[in-house]
Amino acid sequence: MMPGVRENRTPGIRIWLRNIAEGIADMAQTEWVLVVDVGGTRTRLALARLVESQVTLMHECVVNSREFATFEKVLDYYRVQSGEHWSRMAVGVAGPVMDQHVRVTNLPWQLDAQYLEAQGYGSCHLFNDLEAVAWGLPALADDERVCLREGEPVPGNRAVIAAGTGLGEAGIYADERGWHPFSTEGGHATFAPRDEREVALWRELSVRYGVVSWERVVSGTALPELYRFLCRYRQAETPAWLKEGLQHPEPAACLTEAALSGRDVVCIELLSWFASLYGAEAGNLALKLMSRGGVYLAGGIAPKILPFLRSKEFMSAFLDKGRMRPLLERMPVWVVMTDRVALYGLALALHQAANC
Repeated sequence: MMPGVRENRTPGIRIWLRNIAEGIADMAQTEWVLVVDVGGTRTRLALARLVESQVTLMHECVVNSREFATFEKVLDYYRVQSGEHWSRMAVGVAGPVMDQHVRVTNLPWQLDAQYLEAQGYGSCHLFNDLEAVAWGLPALADDERVCLREGEPVPGNRAVIAAGTGLGEAGIYADERGWHPFSTEGGHATFAPRDEREVALWRELSVRYGVVSWERVVSGTALPELYRFLCRYRQAETPAWLKEGLQHPEPAACLTEAALSGRDVVCIELLSWFASLYGAEAGNLALKLMSRGGVYLAGGIAPKILPFLRSKEFMSAFLDKGRMRPLLERMPVWVVMTDRVALYGLALALHQAANC
């Protein structure tokens, strides 16, 4: 159905023509804005508009972030590829946004809204990438999320955690005025080992990095390091075919495929352990935010390892909080299955900002 055209169950040519006219008017009055989700591995761009609370995307484009020296070069590339211009844009960035300026955590990019506007890229608003994801949750369709635990949801806070190149975390609180997403840098909080294997891991990583954050153990960047540690810990050899795969630009994908296919026992242990680590930190975040409205796992990794998230390792670690277990048992847990959720959220957040 054309946006803005209301379904009419009583046939009538005049009503039908009036609805078509209203739909065309809605389309003409609705502005297309640029939305950009900047990640350490990939950057996703699209033109978006909001019609009757529904986000529509067009000219969607995904680029390898590291192939571009600056963010401005990405915008120039997209302008040429899409043939479109825009007057406003919202950008979600993997990093702490301070006074509309951000240094990307896992890329050598800096973004400044005022500078981008001065360079002719239109009015710009920067958001943390997980804040953008949080904004996008209401726009998810039923087939864009999967329930891991139904719980007993009540109106209230929600938590978002997303393992991708790094580990992002955000929260949402709701009051009589509506929905209020906020960003955090919780992924950089200090990792706490839970058993002898994780103590050994912490010792190795602390020598290498000094401070061992949760991002060092729950992220795409972490997976190859966890695998190499497990090989040493189990005194296991890496098969020749896997050694070759680990030389590729995205070794985490190779390890994940080896685990999902059952081809390598160390990789199976790796993904089971990773799911447990993910669950432990998701439970930490749920407690800190008192997220009785639900916990959402977003990011690029969760949909790819869904069988491991559905296994007992993830939920056992999520619930393993001593006296707080009954509280966590009542919290719903969802996996966001689409990588467009941040784009949805940026469109909604920009619309909200424009109407404040």
